[in-house]
Amino acid sequence: MKQTDNSGRTILVTARLEDSWKARIQEIAPDFHVESRPWAKVGDISNELWKEVEILFTLNTFPTPEQAPNLRWVQLYSAGANQAFDSPLAQSKATITTASGVHAVNIAEYTLTTMLAWFHRFPRFEEWKQKGQWPDEQGRNLFMPEELRGKTLNVVGYGSIGREVARLARAFGMRIIAMEQRPDHRDHGFIFPDIGDPEGKLPDHYYPKDQFHQALAESDVVVAAVPLTPDTRGMFDAAAFRAMKDTTFFVNIARGDVCNEADLIHALKEKEIAGAALDVFTEEPLPSSSPLFGIPNVFMSPHISGMTPHYDERVAMIFTENLRRYVKGEPLYNAVDRERGY
Repeated sequence: MKQTDNSGRTILVTARLEDSWKARIQEIAPDFHVESRPWAKVGDISNELWKEVEILFTLNTFPTPEQAPNLRWVQLYSAGANQAFDSPLAQSKATITTASGVHAVNIAEYTLTTMLAWFHRFPRFEEWKQKGQWPDEQGRNLFMPEELRGKTLNVVGYGSIGREVARLARAFGMRIIAMEQRPDHRDHGFIFPDIGDPEGKLPDHYYPKDQFHQALAESDVVVAAVPLTPDTRGMFDAAAFRAMKDTTFFVNIARGDVCNEADLIHALKEKEIAGAALDVFTEEPLPSSSPLFGIPNVFMSPHISGMTPHYDERVAMIFTENLRRYVKGEPLYNAVDRERGY
């Protein structure tokens, strides 16, 4: 890529980015020099270059404020921002934006897959398959499914993922309730076309944080989709699971630490809830000694619900749209509120 003589204003990209997007970045911001160092660590970047960086597009390459005194904006490659607050970036005055919205399609499909598999008895099919036989005619009632239609879906954290879960669930005729703290309930983040619930019109009812347990009590499916913050850490605890019906199906696609894992294990073993689908855990990778591996009424996957072959392209779309807004002095999408932590 041809370098300009504007090396004093630099966009440093340490995330994976196709060459076509690099050209688009230079087109949007011709006054900047674009430096691409995929997956470089902080120490791999010279002090001279750090001093020129005004915009940083990265997963977790976070300089100290002293290293990058001219840093004004950090676009994260990830949808979550918790790693940024455990780094030197926490002391920086730079604006931080996330890739919120990038996971909406694939994680919502993962969530609906687990719900359909659970209520249509796929675990029981697999159990009998392993036996090498089917039950007799009378025992076939073991396979009697339940329908999603008419069930109450509780989306705890009505962000981009939760809104796409709600959109898909509405097509199945589910009643939707949600926890979302903005008074207008609109999605203020980056929105891909025809995805989610931008206006926040799908839920039949919104509930505030102080009615959390009340909402759990009326839920047939509970989906944890909150960001990890001090307020959400451990919010799904023994009291929360006791508040749920013993027929409730719990899905965690947020972060492992929003759930007290010991309390969840107890709730599953004691049938305080019917079952769970877990893609995230307190310790990752989940150690083989975890009791979760031996619990039959739980689906598990190794934190892969966010994987999609379209990830890089979608993140690039978010970054370049934010870059367009940055050079025009417009508000950026997915700006992190440092006090709220997301």
